[in-house]
Amino acid sequence: MAKITASVYTSHVPAIGAAIDLGKTQEPYWQPLFAGYDFSKEWEKAQKPDVVFLVFNDHATAFSLDMIPTFAIGTAAEYQPADEGWGPRPVPAVHGHPALAAHIAQSVIQDDFDLTIVNKMDVDHGLTVPLSLMFGQPPQSDYRWPCKVIPFAVNVVQYPVPSGNRCFQLGKAIRKAIESFDEDLNVQIWGTGGMSHQLQGPRAGLINKEWDNRFLDRLIAEPAELAKVPHIEYVREAGSEGIELVMWLIARGAMADVAGGPAPKVVYRFFHVPASNTAVGHLILENQPA
Repeated sequence: MAKITASVYTSHVPAIGAAIDLGKTQEPYWQPLFAGYDFSKEWEKAQKPDVVFLVFNDHATAFSLDMIPTFAIGTAAEYQPADEGWGPRPVPAVHGHPALAAHIAQSVIQDDFDLTIVNKMDVDHGLTVPLSLMFGQPPQSDYRWPCKVIPFAVNVVQYPVPSGNRCFQLGKAIRKAIESFDEDLNVQIWGTGGMSHQLQGPRAGLINKEWDNRFLDRLIAEPAELAKVPHIEYVREAGSEGIELVMWLIARGAMADVAGGPAPKVVYRFFHVPASNTAVGHLILENQPA
């Protein structure tokens, strides 16, 4: 059977992708941030996931304000990097896992979660920046990502957005679906976005380090309670775009301890400010044997 071995949490700041693509990762401003992912790259090489179920939000590339699904699962075999106004990022196409994605959709929808099935879409920095951070840039000699990816897009752009509890409960359903897939697969689930940031208005540039780190503490130790935090707290404490953090609760809800298993191992934790106008958070949790 397929098995979720770990969850990964990371910001997906577009300027990080630009720094990678323009060769700026060793510049004084950026070097401390990218050094914070050196451990993660080596960890991924050792883990060798077959599939990453990657929770992210689209930034008006695959979807627009004309039509925004609350939850959308990619079931295609391939996804091209999106042109976000300055050309697509110079990264490989993302290869999906249509069979597992279709199985997850079937299971989760039967568990009363409404998903939009997406058979074609381009993927923007919300998905490609985490891949670059965790895997590095694939060499030209083997120009592909090292595993298959199932994109899972969440609306955190246009209100109403899903509650933290809704996302947490959805994570439980995703875990159940993955673990009922009849193929031996090493699956990781990633929650991306955040941390605190606001892009407009009088509070533009807001970063709340204390709240962010408390969020990480609670994500590790008391995720069910964290899932009860209302939207207004995210907006007040973490800025208007801080609501992206509800996507981390999908990944956390898919971990074994939530279903009665042992607590996950905290493999790695990293926090850095600023990256552009955003606080960057990163966490790796591994499921432990029962």
